[in-house]
Amino acid sequence: MTDTPTLSGGNSFKPQKRTFLGLLVLTTCLFILLLALLWYVPYVGLQTLHPRLPLILGLLFAALALAVVVAVGILGLTVALGRDLPFSRSLRGLLIKLLLPLMSGVGQLLGISKDRVRRSFIEINNQLVLAQRPRATAEQLLLLMPHCLQFHECQFRITGNVLHCKRCGKCPIKGLAELSEKYGVGLAVATGGTLARRIVVERRPRLIIAVACERDLASGIQDSYPLPVFGITNRRPFGPCYDTQVDLARVEEALTTFLVPSPGSSQEKPRS
Repeated sequence: MTDTPTLSGGNSFKPQKRTFLGLLVLTTCLFILLLALLWYVPYVGLQTLHPRLPLILGLLFAALALAVVVAVGILGLTVALGRDLPFSRSLRGLLIKLLLPLMSGVGQLLGISKDRVRRSFIEINNQLVLAQRPRATAEQLLLLMPHCLQFHECQFRITGNVLHCKRCGKCPIKGLAELSEKYGVGLAVATGGTLARRIVVERRPRLIIAVACERDLASGIQDSYPLPVFGITNRRPFGPCYDTQVDLARVEEALTTFLVPSPGSSQEKPRS
């Protein structure tokens, strides 16, 4: 078996992975303690109803705790090994729908910022997506970008059609439009989560490469499940939602990782 392709995430990936795994283990321990508490509190009352009820309830809670430990173990191994292990695809849903909210709460109790937890979640989600080895043709892949990448003084509206971009080079949209043409993939710019969801529903991609801040990426990954989303956080040298930047090399690296040639179609056809 070949190794899973990896996308460079900079020097920050290992700390993000440690944050995720640490919060994951702590959240699991707290969940098991909660199960134990739920069993212990009604213990005396259950005995009065039937002497074996505490044992039955204890066995049920123990089975649930074991299932959670096994699920977390598979999830952790998938991230650590970079391989698509059994049930890991279903466990991505568990991570997205259940564990992220729980881990955010545990992180807040420990003084860990929401953005740090979200960055960790995005990187781990990316590793799980890579482990599944999804491939898509140019027609099936969508580049989904935030409006804040556009130069703030630009007079041309690109949210309706990226082809309106005049490619002056003052913002990353020029480079993204060139990547869209080079690989023949669709490129869309959204002003917020509502428009982004509408774009996804209308275009029905098989895979999305999305750029946004931590909050929007995390919520977008949750909203799009089970559709795989590879997230790339933007850079904000001037603050949030204002002339943001993106690593174009990483976007292109993601494109070359996920794209397969489309038979009978040219990759030079723009699909903006």
